[in-house]
Amino acid sequence: MFSSAFKSLSSNISANYQISPHPIAISGPWKIHDGKKKSTSTAASIFIFDRKNLESRSSGFSNRSGSSSKKLQEDVVERLKREASSLARLRHPSILQVLEPVEETRGGGLMFATEQITTSLAGFLQQKDGQESSVRAGTRSSRYMIEEPDGTRRRRDLEIDELEIQKGLLQVAKGLEFLHESAGLVHGNLNPEAIYINAKSDWKISGLGFSGPPNSSETRSTLPPLALSEVLHQDPRLPRSVQLNLDYTSPDFALDSNVTSASDLFSLGLIIVALYNAPHVSPLQAHSSLSSYKKLLSSPSTTPALGNNFLSVGPIPKDLLSHVLPRLITRRPAQRLNAREFQQSQYFDNILVSTIRFLESLPTKNANEKSQFMRGLQRVIPEFPASVLERKVLGALLEEMKDRELLPLILQNVFGILQRVPNARRTFPEKVIPRLKEVFPTGSGKAAVQERDSKKDAGLMVLLENMKVVADNCSGMEFKDDILPLIRLGLDSPTHSLADAAIKSLPVILPVLDFSTVKNEVFPPIATTFSKTSSLAIKVRCLEAFTSLCGGSSDGETGSDDDLSGVIQNNKKSIKSSILDKYTIQEKLVPSLKAIKTKEPAVMMAALAVFRQVGTIADTDYLALEVLPIIWSFSLGPLLNLRQFEQFMALIKSLSTKIERDQKKKLQELTSGGDSGGFQNWAESSSKASNGLGSPNNDDTRDNFEQLVLGKGSATSNKDELDPWGSLTAEPSVSQASTPAPPSTFSWSSNAPGSAMASTQSSLNFRSVTPDYNLSSFPSLDPTVQQKSPMSQSFPTLQPSPSPSTAWSSPVSSGSQPSLQGNMSGSSLATLATMKPSTPMSSQPPQQPPNYSAFSIPPPPSAPSSMNSFTSSSGLSSVGRSPLATNMTQSSYLNNNNNPTSQGTQKQGLDKYESLI
Repeated sequence: MFSSAFKSLSSNISANYQISPHPIAISGPWKIHDGKKKSTSTAASIFIFDRKNLESRSSGFSNRSGSSSKKLQEDVVERLKREASSLARLRHPSILQVLEPVEETRGGGLMFATEQITTSLAGFLQQKDGQESSVRAGTRSSRYMIEEPDGTRRRRDLEIDELEIQKGLLQVAKGLEFLHESAGLVHGNLNPEAIYINAKSDWKISGLGFSGPPNSSETRSTLPPLALSEVLHQDPRLPRSVQLNLDYTSPDFALDSNVTSASDLFSLGLIIVALYNAPHVSPLQAHSSLSSYKKLLSSPSTTPALGNNFLSVGPIPKDLLSHVLPRLITRRPAQRLNAREFQQSQYFDNILVSTIRFLESLPTKNANEKSQFMRGLQRVIPEFPASVLERKVLGALLEEMKDRELLPLILQNVFGILQRVPNARRTFPEKVIPRLKEVFPTGSGKAAVQERDSKKDAGLMVLLENMKVVADNCSGMEFKDDILPLIRLGLDSPTHSLADAAIKSLPVILPVLDFSTVKNEVFPPIATTFSKTSSLAIKVRCLEAFTSLCGGSSDGETGSDDDLSGVIQNNKKSIKSSILDKYTIQEKLVPSLKAIKTKEPAVMMAALAVFRQVGTIADTDYLALEVLPIIWSFSLGPLLNLRQFEQFMALIKSLSTKIERDQKKKLQELTSGGDSGGFQNWAESSSKASNGLGSPNNDDTRDNFEQLVLGKGSATSNKDELDPWGSLTAEPSVSQASTPAPPSTFSWSSNAPGSAMASTQSSLNFRSVTPDYNLSSFPSLDPTVQQKSPMSQSFPTLQPSPSPSTAWSSPVSSGSQPSLQGNMSGSSLATLATMKPSTPMSSQPPQQPPNYSAFSIPPPPSAPSSMNSFTSSSGLSSVGRSPLATNMTQSSYLNNNNNPTSQGTQKQGLDKYESLI
């Protein structure tokens, strides 16, 4: 908004433009503000003259009449108005362009709008003087520091390169040539305040307040001739900025009262000396006094000349010092160079200046000359200073991007410049991206397709090939919004080379984008291109892209010694910042790989690289059920050679090892979590029992057992071997024998009372219970461990056999006593408790000690279901039990009856058993 301070200066310009509240530069009587047109957002500079500045100065001279002072002010305003009007009538690249003609403000001031400028040459030289003074004084003023958008502060770029001086002087000379030869005008007051520098670093001529036709002009000009008597008079009532600057005035004006075009060339020579002087001022310091000016030129010591280095403190380039300045700063106008001759001087005879001159006249060249120039520009770009490249060359190239024939060549030069300028990260988004969006429209529909042509495709190819430069000079958001659609154009293009270049740029753009963008906007078009393309090269390139998306190396290869740990063992660069998630890989990527129909080795090996990365991410079950079958199918391709097949087999083995390792670890964790392996233990027990029954010692074991239970042999004399069974001869106690409740599990242990076992043993008649059963047909005995007695074990129910053999064997686990588990009802147990043996055990000792080495009872299952399943599968019942088994189960019951916990456990087991049988 226009601030309250400008209310008196309001005009149509202030209504149509947004004007900055503070001026960016002050040039003569003008304050220059940045502006922007509200309707078109066109950047501009607003020149404002406030009449109050004249009134405040003239009020100090009370001896003058008010009417005379007012007339003086009117003359100044009229001259400034004529200056702005003269600019508006002139059109030339070296003349400041007027956008809005001059208007009078409400307070009597003036205002007009021009093309955007950054400063005047005088303002630039003053800032450079202040910077150099601070450097010499050892101080750093904040005036010469600027803050970047990222928050960093840097020194203002006030350096002016020799090429920039050459370019600027050349442009001023062109402007003077136009004024002298085309407009028929003499500038009359050429000085640094009359030269402006725009954003492209172009020098523009302005300040035509004292311009007029030369005395010898035969053409009739719209401007009246200069009244030198009035122009040369320095009125102290007026500020110096609105009067003729004698420091840059030629002697033609001051001494001869002659208005010629040569006078402007003398002024140009003094400007050149000021550029190299220290401080940057004219060698003639007249201090607004005509008499002082005449005095300076009357003495050789104060007159600029070759002998005194033109009174410059700083060094002047040799070409200027020897060939140019002597023919500009000379007393006689006839000896001076004109504007055209100045441009053709040896000072401008170099390749860089010639390049800029050709670039400025490029619109007038034909297509063949433009093409040759763009090809040659690539070779001379490294010789240009960065400031000229950024401000001058780059801007000129971007304006020519509308020429489709030159688009590929222009883009190659643009990216060459971006690699050399230090402010490319700011320049690319501000200047280049808008042009790219204009040249490559990304809108969907037929219009976008119809606009495609071979030249634009060639330009897009250049853009894709320089994607590294693009990614380095824009933010992630800018890349996503403005550059990623251009990559999509390449992916969707039917031209294979464009699609290949777009996919090839993937490793470069992944670090710039976030995960969501990669998953939703990068992977889908690549997958679509992969499934639709008929080119093997594009398929291979897509597979390499998948490898990068899965975290593989940027060139699509990984080390051959990959251990599937997720760490790349080779030295190649890997993409770690962006990677697809597990779901996308398993649900979308792998199915796409499975659909590959071609068996070309290049495609198969590229797919192998993808699977190598998938193996580091996917679940073990998925690898076993989905990935390995695909790899096996690919490995059997008929076109693979031996080395390629071995690479497939190496991955298969590596994945299989990983699957085996993970599965073993999972099972170990399940086993260590609790005793849930009852069925497995039972199976192991059955296996061991089967091995024991089929062993060579099976017959001997059966004979020994038959002699033992039938009393046909004498007892062994080896006390250690009989000790575990010696408890059977003990007498039971009365309280234990009278316990009525039958248990569900019968067991005995080595620390059970011997009297109970002996009493039970003596009260049973073995022959009357099991006279006709073959004990060798019994299956292996599966023990059951009781919680209260770790040493106790139980046997499953024994199934009778029609065979009369009484020998049986059962494996005995090391470190434990054998135990039998029977399934007897309470009535059966009571009947057995009252029976008397016909022949005591002691009266019929076995003839040889029994062989207990064949007994091996594995750890019992803890769950009752294991016992029930064993009983059911073995076909055993509660009838026809062995007398020894019955006797031992009764003894186990008597030993465990007094334990309340044991009683509950036994009753529960008995109930389950009764329901089973």
